[in-house]
Amino acid sequence: MEERMGYKVIQWATGSMGKTCLRAIIDHPGMELAGLFVYNPRKVGLDAGEIAHCDPTGVIATDDRERILQLDADIVLHTAQIQAPYSFHNKDICRLLESGKNVISINGHSYPQYWGDDYSAPILEACQQGNSSLFGCGLNPGFVAEKIATIATGVCLELDHIEITEVVECNVMQNPAYVFDTLGFGSPCDELDPNDVDWEPAQILNGMYAEVVAHLVERLGFKLEAVETDHVIYPASGDIHMAAGLIKQGTVSHANWRWHGIVGGRRLVTQSIHWIMETAHLTDPNHATWTVRIKGLPSMDITIDLKNPVNHQFKTTPEQYGVAGSLINAIPAVVAAPPGIRELPLADLFRSPDHR
Repeated sequence: MEERMGYKVIQWATGSMGKTCLRAIIDHPGMELAGLFVYNPRKVGLDAGEIAHCDPTGVIATDDRERILQLDADIVLHTAQIQAPYSFHNKDICRLLESGKNVISINGHSYPQYWGDDYSAPILEACQQGNSSLFGCGLNPGFVAEKIATIATGVCLELDHIEITEVVECNVMQNPAYVFDTLGFGSPCDELDPNDVDWEPAQILNGMYAEVVAHLVERLGFKLEAVETDHVIYPASGDIHMAAGLIKQGTVSHANWRWHGIVGGRRLVTQSIHWIMETAHLTDPNHATWTVRIKGLPSMDITIDLKNPVNHQFKTTPEQYGVAGSLINAIPAVVAAPPGIRELPLADLFRSPDHR
């Protein structure tokens, strides 16, 4: 793959994740910030540097989609907050693709083919019209199952089951709408069925992670029969005061989201995500961020934690840096890809700025 210098990048949205990506673009010697889209009206008109807490850039934030569409840019980092239905952002993404801009999304789109032609056809048509590509990227989805677990199976003579487990401590989250509405914390446990496909948190996450499970099964050469859910919610052991508000005792403080890829009438792949406000319901309070357990011949356990450098002075979490890094490192390959939905490779490696 031939790489070049000076990729023109648009940052779409500046929440906690988008702001980290914005700063990564500004700081990178091989990237040029070409535009900035924001949802918050209080950010409209601000210099991107003010939003990213760095020197002025001359790029002014806008909430005008038409202005963004008219910009000359190679790629858009689409980091908008995920919303129900799962396809909520598809219209914006297709318009960006039609305008000739490649798009990297952190909110799924890792395997849109799973939903069938009616779902994926508009995306593919937009890519053909704009000679552009769409790529779903991040840590989970985008890295742990799609790369780490997939590569690890390469030493197996037999494969019985793969389980990818993630634990996310959510008490640092500050957006009440995201915490209580999108993720479902603070909801009454006795009034909820977490496997109800119409419950907004389940609807959103089912969309993202059914694709992850289906993609992994397909990459391993198996025929997927179904993706089944097995979600469980747990009540708060006491009142929990956190940045976004109060979670009352007895309401949802922990959700274990689980998806199973069924092959040959049994569970071959399991994706398990613990979104937690307390560790009371974890079997191991000293948890890793991710665990990959492969049962086969041989079996294998992998644990992964991300950490910031010692004496790191910023509030940005290592997970936020990790997502931003995965997007930045994917840009050259996505720009060079043929039109369409980009198949996730086994590695978009870190590259020295001297070789970008």
